[in-house]
Amino acid sequence: MRVWPGSPYPLGATWNGMGVNFAIYCEHGTGVELCLFDDVRATRESARIKLVEQTDQVWHGFLPDVQPGQIYGYRIHGPYEPKNGHRFNPAKLVVDPYAKSIARPIQWSDEMFGYPIGHPDADLVRDDRDNAAFAPLAAVVDPAFVWGDDRPPATPLHRTVIYETHVKGLTQLHPAVPPPFRGTYLGLASEPVLRHLLDLGVTAVELLPVHHHTPERSLVERGLTDYWGYNTLAFFAPDIRYSASKEPLQSVREFKMMVRGLHAVGLEVILDVVYNHTAEGNHLGPTLSLRGIDNLSYYRLVADNKRYYMDYTGCGNTLNMQSQRVLALIMDSLRYWVTEMHVDGFRFDLASALARELHEVDQLGAFFDIIHQDPIISQVKLIAEPWDLGEGGYQVGNFPVGWAEWNGKYRDSVRRFWRGDGGQVSEFATRLAGSSDLYERSGRRPYASINFITAHDGFTLQDLVSYNEKHNEANGEGNRDGANDNESWNCGVEGPTDHPEVVALRERQKRNFFATLMLSQGVPMIRGGDELSQSQGGNNNAYCQDNDITWLDWKLTPQQIEFLDFARQVVHLRHEQPVLHRRRFFQGGRIRGADIKDITWFAPDGGEMADEAWTSSLARALGVRLAGDAIDERDERGERITGDTLVLLLNAGDADVPFKLPPVAARCHWEVVFDSANGQEQAVPYDGGQEYEIQARSIAVLLLYREKRRRLSDRAQRLADLATLGVPARIRVTSAAPAKVTDDTPAAPER
Repeated sequence: MRVWPGSPYPLGATWNGMGVNFAIYCEHGTGVELCLFDDVRATRESARIKLVEQTDQVWHGFLPDVQPGQIYGYRIHGPYEPKNGHRFNPAKLVVDPYAKSIARPIQWSDEMFGYPIGHPDADLVRDDRDNAAFAPLAAVVDPAFVWGDDRPPATPLHRTVIYETHVKGLTQLHPAVPPPFRGTYLGLASEPVLRHLLDLGVTAVELLPVHHHTPERSLVERGLTDYWGYNTLAFFAPDIRYSASKEPLQSVREFKMMVRGLHAVGLEVILDVVYNHTAEGNHLGPTLSLRGIDNLSYYRLVADNKRYYMDYTGCGNTLNMQSQRVLALIMDSLRYWVTEMHVDGFRFDLASALARELHEVDQLGAFFDIIHQDPIISQVKLIAEPWDLGEGGYQVGNFPVGWAEWNGKYRDSVRRFWRGDGGQVSEFATRLAGSSDLYERSGRRPYASINFITAHDGFTLQDLVSYNEKHNEANGEGNRDGANDNESWNCGVEGPTDHPEVVALRERQKRNFFATLMLSQGVPMIRGGDELSQSQGGNNNAYCQDNDITWLDWKLTPQQIEFLDFARQVVHLRHEQPVLHRRRFFQGGRIRGADIKDITWFAPDGGEMADEAWTSSLARALGVRLAGDAIDERDERGERITGDTLVLLLNAGDADVPFKLPPVAARCHWEVVFDSANGQEQAVPYDGGQEYEIQARSIAVLLLYREKRRRLSDRAQRLADLATLGVPARIRVTSAAPAKVTDDTPAAPER
């Protein structure tokens, strides 16, 4: 085997058409051996090559006789001194941190640990048994791929509707997806799935982690697995388990095909990424990659006893954000997924942990500085899960400009309001209007708020209205795992029931939640499966359930079809109405001296909400008028954005409430768009000042009807209908927004 000096850059295994350059960072080790395997079934390497070249703490070599598809791993020599932070063990093969593909997943055995399992001194003693037969192995890839005319959809964040989903769970049971593609990247990009996403009206899919991950041994021994994937092993490698071919080279290609297919119909791809910890766990965890390569450099260790790890994540370890090499690893990974894999953004799991340069969360930390200065990463969608498990980790509203955040306060407020809790009206209104209290002071916009009511972590929407308590017995932890406080309400019966009144109330509550999400300023995120009324049987922590509990069931009942139709209706209403996806916060005052406000909150008697109403523990109903002709924003061509004026009536109480509708100008009236009491679209007219009775636990939307506006809206709808007959492009409904008023004599403003 010929070995040339090679280059210290780029890190990883890089094919250049004439051979492969191998480069790996290791500051504290004393030697590095590259191990080559003939196939994934091999129990020993066929060649062990000592890398003698070292440049700037990077060990490297070039092998002209190696090609894409070569399977490899590393053995790292150095001291085994856990109390000093060193855990080198050449008996343990480790995965290249820059591996672009994982050819063989882990096969659990005691040999995967750097110490003898069961030894009285635990990890203080080195285990010298070889793990080559069980260790995960990487593969060299050829990055060549024909992207054609692929380009990012670049949907503005304020027009984005996110669909959070799992690659496997979305398609595993889909009857129209070809069986070989179910549960795979190719299945997600198949025609029936794309059609569902387009019909629903989403603009982006947010995929639960697709970086290759490793399930914990304890789960595997219980017959479970790490279904969600928040246990990353390789930050550059798409998980081979979601590949239809299960081949290391094809897994990369299939991921790219998925992205290309989604882009072709205007859908963006956002990845849920985990850069706060790895699959190696705490000091008693396995040696898989970074621990055996350079533990002291890669992990945050306890200062006065480096045997132990700082754990801000609840997963046993935390990556060392003080290390330039860790920052480089993360940035290189992000850049790779954008430039090579063409993804459109990232959602950062436990993002507060990334800001912990010392102990405190520092929003101006090096990680954020580097992100903002990077010409590639700074231009994609950046979404933070703004908390971790450490002290001071809850940082909702505190991330820098350029970042959006999962708004946990929105979730909690909306759940409490529709549960019927008292004293919620004021905060609920703030969340509905975009959470200006969290984002406006720092110069951010409403689209900094990623609004969600449910997510992968917690109850589904169906379970939110069906269970008061979690039911996680299937996880094998005695129902101790998962959150105990879910702000849920079972509508009178715990779990499934055929009681007609309870079922009807649950359906209404689901419509209330979903409609609220689409009517709120900010960026709505739908938990994939909620539109199908998916239930997980009350399991609010189904991280380990790769089975019917989490897989979406596409065989819908008439009741589920009815809710899906409602969900589509309100998503498209959001796209059609500019007043529902403003770029700027409402001002609550008169715009440009006109006798209209951009937003007006009013009580059931028709008067504006008084201070005592906002603070009353008895208040559970409110109305809001959103002025479509007072948006005070310009489109991409500099034209004023104008849309319909809407009234939202919300009643979370258990009694019907008559609302006096706002007055209107001559030849205008209010028209009901939908009422969650029945979920049906209806065009019932109401005069200004007339009462509209909003039923208990219901939300209604009314539109200001004007003859001119109706003609324009009808024309826009015809254009949208024609567009859908051609080649799929961007989400069609965005082109069906009401036309702008450009004549010299606009109609009189509504009052």
